[in-house]
Amino acid sequence: MKKLTEWIGRIVYGLIGLSLCLISVAMMGVAMWGIWISVHEKSLLVSALLNAIGLIVIGMAVFDVAKFLLEEEVLSSSRGKSLLEQRATLLKFLVIIIIAVSLEALVFVFDAAKQDIKNLIYPTFLLISAGLVVIGLGMYQKLTFNEGENNESN
Repeated sequence: MKKLTEWIGRIVYGLIGLSLCLISVAMMGVAMWGIWISVHEKSLLVSALLNAIGLIVIGMAVFDVAKFLLEEEVLSSSRGKSLLEQRATLLKFLVIIIIAVSLEALVFVFDAAKQDIKNLIYPTFLLISAGLVVIGLGMYQKLTFNEGENNESN
C-alpha cells in the first residue's frame, strides 16, 4: 500500500511539474510575442521590453520550481537523503525564490518610476521582503550548520 501511494504521489508531482514547465514556456513565448508585436507596430518598445522581462523572470522562476519538483519528488526520494543534502535542497529552492522576487522587484521599480513615483512603495516592500528572506536563510544556515555536521558524523 505504501508503494502505491508513493507512485501515485510521484505521478501527481510529475504532472504538476510538467504542467508548470509548459506554463513557463508559454509565458516566455508570450513575452517574445509582445516584443515582436511592439517592434512591428512601432509602439512603445521600452514598455514591451519591461513587460517581457517581468514575464520571463516569472517564467524562469516557475520553470525552476517545476525542475525542483521533478528532481526532488519524482526522480529521487528525500527519505534517503542526509541532513546536509536536505539542507542543500532547501537552500537551492529558497535561492530560486529570492532571485525571482528580486528580479521582479527591480522590474517593478523601473516600471513604477516611469509611471508615478508614489508607486515605488510596492517594489520597495518587495525588495525588503527579498532581503529579509536572505537574512532568514543566512540565520538558518548559521544556526543549523554545526548541528548538521554533528548528526552526519553519528
